Amino acid sequence: MTTFKQRPLCTLKFSTRGHSYEKNLATLLSLVDAAPADAVVTAPEVCLTNFDYDRFDEAAAFAVEADKGLRAHSSDKTVILTMIEKRGGKFYNFAKVYHRGRMVHEQAKAKLFLFGGEHKWFAAGNPEDIGIFEIEGIRMGILICFELRFTALWRQLAGAEIIAVPAQWGTLRAEHFDVLGKALAIANECYVLQSDTADREMTGLSGIVTPNGVCERNGAAPLLKALYDASEVLKMRRYLDVGIR
Repeated sequence: MTTFKQRPLCTLKFSTRGHSYEKNLATLLSLVDAAPADAVVTAPEVCLTNFDYDRFDEAAAFAVEADKGLRAHSSDKTVILTMIEKRGGKFYNFAKVYHRGRMVHEQAKAKLFLFGGEHKWFAAGNPEDIGIFEIEGIRMGILICFELRFTALWRQLAGAEIIAVPAQWGTLRAEHFDVLGKALAIANECYVLQSDTADREMTGLSGIVTPNGVCERNGAAPLLKALYDASEVLKMRRYLDVGIR
C-alpha cells in the first residue's frame, strides 16, 4: 500500500508575533528542526505573517524569504503550511508542501471565510485543485481551515492516508474544529493533522487524529509527535469497508 510503513507525524502550535515575520519564521524553523527525521509536519495557517492586511504586500513578499528557509530546513522531512502570495495582481492563501528540500505541491485556499472578510482581500482558488498528491508512496491531501466544513471536499480526498488541516480557527467554534477533525478521520479512514495557532481568540487545538477517530491534542506543547502506521489505515478500510481504496 505504501513504501513508508511507518513515519513520524507532527503538529505545531505557536503564536504569530504581530509584524515580526522573521521571528515567526525562526520559530517555525526551530520546531521543524526539532521534529524527527522523515516526519510529516503541519504548521498553522499563515503562521509566518498572520492575516496582516495593513501590510499585505509586505506579507506576500515575505514568502520569497520563507521559501528559502523552508527548502533548507525540510531536507529530511515534509513540511505543510500556508503562506500569502501575490500572483497576477491578486492575493492568495497558498498551501505549500516542502519535501526533502523542494516545494512539491501547492494549492490556493478555495473556500474563503466570508464571516472573517477574507473575500475582501483574497482571490479564491479552484476547488478542483483540492485533491490527493503522493509523497514517497503515501497519499496525502490538504484542507485549509474553513474548507474543513465542506464534506464534498472530504469526498475529493477519499483515499488519502494523511490529510493536513492548517488553520486559524476561532475559539467560539472550538467544538466544531474538534468534532469535524475527528469526523473527517473516521469518514475517510485516515490520519488527520490539525494545526491551529496559539494566538488569542483561536482554539489552539492542534492535534493528530487516527483512522479510528482517536485524537491527541498538543495542549501546551508547541510540537506534538505521533506515528503514521500504514497498517492502521489498511485495517480500518478492510474492517469497515465503505469503498475507500
